[in-house]
Amino acid sequence: MIILGIDLGHARTGLAVCDKTGFLASPAGVIAERKDERLLEKLAEAAKEKQAELIVVGHPKNMDGTCGQAAQRAESMAAQLEEMTKIKTVLWDERCTTMVAHNYLNATDTRGKKRKKVVDEVAAVVILQSYLDSLK
Repeated sequence: MIILGIDLGHARTGLAVCDKTGFLASPAGVIAERKDERLLEKLAEAAKEKQAELIVVGHPKNMDGTCGQAAQRAESMAAQLEEMTKIKTVLWDERCTTMVAHNYLNATDTRGKKRKKVVDEVAAVVILQSYLDSLK
């Protein structure tokens, strides 16, 4: 099953995808968009382009498990995206994924502008891979 992973951001949203085997998440780009309405349209286009059969959206809960403003936005965006695309959308706990993404980038010595360009994409890979690993 082809799954699209999404790390929602306010300026940049990272994308990841896995192939039909569901074994490995791979980077699939970054969408630079600040307006939620246009971001939803671009996410729906990406899901169609990648032929996604499931969408996994990062759910940024607070460290204590409660849902703040960012988590509520993710819930709303996921529901709207599912309505637009008719593709089942799952929220996936993304606590610490950006930190993990930064650790990966530190390990590969990715710095400066290049780091800023890819951190959201790497976070999306971490979210999707975590979801895939939970299925095994």
